[in-house]
Amino acid sequence: MGAAYFYHLTREPLEVALPQLLTRALGAGWKVAVRGTDAAKLDWLDDKLWLGPEERFLPHGRAGGPHDARQPVLLTTEAAAPNGATCVMSVDGAVVGPDEVQALDRVCVLFDGHDAEALEVARGQWKVLTEAGCAAQYWSQDSGRWEKKAESAGSA
Repeated sequence: MGAAYFYHLTREPLEVALPQLLTRALGAGWKVAVRGTDAAKLDWLDDKLWLGPEERFLPHGRAGGPHDARQPVLLTTEAAAPNGATCVMSVDGAVVGPDEVQALDRVCVLFDGHDAEALEVARGQWKVLTEAGCAAQYWSQDSGRWEKKAESAGSA
């Protein structure tokens, strides 16, 4: 049974924070689905991941290709993860449910701390997941580095 980690982005934008978290997830041996709500935004993220420094290249692909099952990181707008993801990273308010948190190694919810709507969506997801008994942690980068600010042990 996994846990939901909420990442409140206040110092770095998504295109900087996401590769850092993906590197950690791949280092843990997980396959990752980056789930978004907007295909154009995922295309943009795909471009950003391809244009990153060569020494920190993250192998990845967009869902719908012929090699989805082999992708260590798959960017998708769908709940299904044809790459067999054991970690889902939700961006732009993409929904994750309690069943996913309990079935996966990790669910990460990344949200823009400068966007009031994104904050409300993340608060709503925290409430739904913790009330369903999921373990959850809230991480902030207000100090310039990631620090755990809150935790719910869960009961499921």
